[in-house]
Amino acid sequence: MQHHVGVDWRAYMTERKPPGMKTEDWVEGQIQQAQRRGEFDDLEGSGKPLPKLADAHDPDWWVKDFIRREKIETDVLLPPSVQLRKEKQALQDKLAVLRTEAEVRDYLQDLNRRILVQIRDATGVVVPVGPVDEEEMLAQWREGHEARQTRRAAAAKQQSEAEPKRTFWQRLFS
Repeated sequence: MQHHVGVDWRAYMTERKPPGMKTEDWVEGQIQQAQRRGEFDDLEGSGKPLPKLADAHDPDWWVKDFIRREKIETDVLLPPSVQLRKEKQALQDKLAVLRTEAEVRDYLQDLNRRILVQIRDATGVVVPVGPVDEEEMLAQWREGHEARQTRRAAAAKQQSEAEPKRTFWQRLFS
C-alpha cells in the first residue's frame, strides 16, 4: 500500500467489533456513524433504482448486460442459416461497396460456399437458404457500378467547371 504524506489512514479504517457484541448491531452502528458524518450524502446514482433490480427477474440479465456493455453485435447470436439469410437480403448494399468484379466474384463464391456448408450441416434451427446466382448478381453489380462511375464523373466534371483555374502561385499559397 502506498502511503501519502499528510493522510490520516485511521479515518478510513473502522474500529474492530468489540467482543460479545452482535455483528448486526456493530454494523448498524458503523452505518449510523457514517450517516452522521455525511458519507452517504450526494452519492452517484442517488435516488435512482439499481439497474439490475429495476426490471423483473431475468435469469439471462448478465448475458444481456455483457452484450450491451461490450457492444457485441446481436446478429452473431443467431443460427447460421438465419445469419446467411440476412446476409443475402443485404447483398445489394454489400456489393455496392466492392470496387472490382474480382472482389464481387470472390465474395459471391464465398457466400455460396458458406450456404452449401450450412445446407449440408442441417443441425439446430433450419431456415431454408438457397445459393445466390453469381452471374445474375454480377450483371446487377456491373449496371450499378457503371451508373455510380457515371455519376462520379459527372460530379467531378461539374466541380472542375465550377472552380476557376488557379495559377501555380495561388495553389501554392492557399
